[in-house]
Formats: sequence, C-alpha cells, structure tokens
Amino acid sequence: MIEFSHVYKQYDDHYPVLKDINLFVDKAEFVFLTGASGAGKTTLLKHIYMEEFPTTGQVFVCGHESKNPKRSDLPFIRRTIPMLRRKLGIVFQDFRLLNDRNVFENIAFAIRATGASERIIKRKVFEVLAKTGLSHKCSHIPSQLSGGEQQRICIARAMVNDPLVLLADEPTGNLDVDISHEIFNLLKEINSWGTTVIMATHDQNLIEQYHYRRLVLDRGSLIKGGDSTVKPKEWKSIA
Repeated sequence: MIEFSHVYKQYDDHYPVLKDINLFVDKAEFVFLTGASGAGKTTLLKHIYMEEFPTTGQVFVCGHESKNPKRSDLPFIRRTIPMLRRKLGIVFQDFRLLNDRNVFENIAFAIRATGASERIIKRKVFEVLAKTGLSHKCSHIPSQLSGGEQQRICIARAMVNDPLVLLADEPTGNLDVDISHEIFNLLKEINSWGTTVIMATHDQNLIEQYHYRRLVLDRGSLIKGGDSTVKPKEWKSIA
C-alpha cells in the first residue's frame, strides 16, 4: 500500500529532516508512527499525502509515485495529487474544522470536491455520522462540540470518501485519557473495516497496550519497524 525507498528530505542547507527512510506498510495494517518531537513524524506523513516531496528517493502510495519533481513534472503532479488524496483520509491534531459551518456541511465539504450528487453526499455523510456516533449532532457548529466530538467529526470527514488509507497525526494529543481511548477505539474499528491506519503519536501508554507495528523515528532516521511481511514486488501487485 505504501513504500518509501531511500528517502531523504533536506531543506536548503539545513540538516536532513528524513534520512534514508525505507519502509513498507501493508494493506489493512495498523501502524504506530512515533518518536520525539522534531524526529520527522509529520514530515513523513506529508510525503504520503504529497504535501512534501523527497529530496532524493521515491515514495509509492496507492499506485502513485512521488519523487523530487523537475519543473517539467509540475503539471502532471498537479493532476495526480487530487486523485491520490481521494484515496486518503487525513486527521490532524488541531481539527481544522470550518467554524462557520455545521457538522453536516463540514463533512459534506470533503465529498463535494469529487462532484458527487447531493443525494449521494447526504447518504454518505449520514453513514459516517452513524458510524462515529454523532448523527444527533449534524446541525451543531464546531464550537458547540467537545474536543472529543470535534475529533470524531474530523474522523468522519476523513472517512466520507471511503479512503484506502487513514493518516492520523497526533489525533489524541489534545484530549484527556478517557476520550483518547474512545478515539483510538474508533480508529481500531476503522482499521477492522479494511482501511490502512497510520497513527502518529507520543502516547507511550497507548502504544504499549497494543501490539501493532511501530515505526520509530529518531532525528530523521527510522530506527525500528521499517520491515514488513510484504516484499516490494508483492506490494505493488495489491496497491
């Protein structure tokens, strides 16, 4: 599903943010991405949804390739990135909800970009609201919701297009322990539906309770967890 091959990322003359990253993430796998602040977790995630591109090396995500773009590649990149991102769901720590729109419209916003009909939009929005347990909140605006409810809405928005991969960047970072476990259980449930989940987190207590593979970054280097049971040529056949 996801492959990094000898990926380096460096900004100008600064120290590399990512150094020789090699990893494979299987279809329908749940993976923790962890490491100290500044280790490169968010930068690695940005390479998956192609907000960032490698200085050298290659990234393959759901059949799409990312590498250091030449100027001549830019029109192609602009065409392919929206196609890739429709296969991905992204959940951020800071929610990024639209405060002037209600819950329904926040989620519908993510699917309207695909050109879906209003009938399909309504059906899919109410489906994900039911799955996240927030159907009764559809007319509320974000400021009327608790932090845990807002994060559930973010997850619903990320899942409304039935993504192959869900990326969660510190999704429990601003939540208390009980709510964090509720959010994590929802991510586990999503994974059980066949969605690949990559969760970046500092929460060692949460990590130690579960036996999911850990990708451990240290100052830009992947020091643990890059190996997978799927070999590169096997992975490409299921992407």
